[in-house]
Amino acid sequence: MQDEELALMMRALGHPVRLSILRILAKRSQNCCCADVTQSLPLAQSTVSQHIKVLFNAGLIECKVKGTRNCYVVVPEKLAAIESAWCGLAAGLCGSNEETAATDSSG
Repeated sequence: MQDEELALMMRALGHPVRLSILRILAKRSQNCCCADVTQSLPLAQSTVSQHIKVLFNAGLIECKVKGTRNCYVVVPEKLAAIESAWCGLAAGLCGSNEETAATDSSG
């Protein structure tokens, strides 16, 4: 995953409401629409809709049209890619700290 794509997804995940929306969508075995998500949150539907748009634009959720409703579902491959990229980034950062500490203590 490219850094730009990871940064876009991390920005989308950087708001507590969007994390809540992802959890709500992940718990559902079927697609759910904005109104379904709104029932689980103390927010106006327009606010939830804007947060859903951010998640959609980041590629974290997909929209499926069901009649007159737009239904949303989590893209598990994107979440797995974020996990992998984050673990790789964290390991690289931690490895850098260990190398720096080893260099500092040996000199």
